[in-house]
Amino acid sequence: MDVEQQGAKQGALTRGDKAGLIAFCIAGAGIAASMIGFCIHRIVELGRGTDVPVLIEFAGDDVQAPLTTGGGTVTVGLDQATITAATLPPIATVPGIIGQVIQILTIIVVIGCLILLAQSTLSGRIFNRRNTALVMTAGITGLVGFAAVRFFENMLANATVNVVTDNAIDNAVITVEPFTFILAAFIISVIGTAFVVGDKLQRETEGLV
Repeated sequence: MDVEQQGAKQGALTRGDKAGLIAFCIAGAGIAASMIGFCIHRIVELGRGTDVPVLIEFAGDDVQAPLTTGGGTVTVGLDQATITAATLPPIATVPGIIGQVIQILTIIVVIGCLILLAQSTLSGRIFNRRNTALVMTAGITGLVGFAAVRFFENMLANATVNVVTDNAIDNAVITVEPFTFILAAFIISVIGTAFVVGDKLQRETEGLV
């Protein structure tokens, strides 16, 4: 009995641990609310369709930039620029709005799963099937969700360039960063495996007690 009580004390969360988890939950809720507020503002901005700033990515073409002194120009490689479109048609605004809606749903699912995971940890049980499901749901949703957001943002950017330049510029690109998604998928797999193994070991240990 003394050994079991000692083991329980060693496995119990300290006040500092609990305070940290509670702070994490509060911070997560605040971050989610802030990001959702930004997304809603962006949806309203896109829905209005006038004077909409859109971030455009280019293929690194050289352009002439004016100097602040001397009246000359300098050649620079253009990778990104923000274009403010006077008006945007539905072919541009709809993908942008869809992207923002997906981002809201992704944020809610990811932050919600992490907060539920933290609450479960506060109860003293870290490894179980529910927590494993929460970790995998958060990881997969974040990976797929933000990739979809990126896709629709590229559609918005390319449509904006076509509208603003009357199809005169075709060097807007759809950017894909495969290494980032591969790395994220690997990390999610490692964390998910750790929770699966931890759950199995904990159930085996409980069966021996």
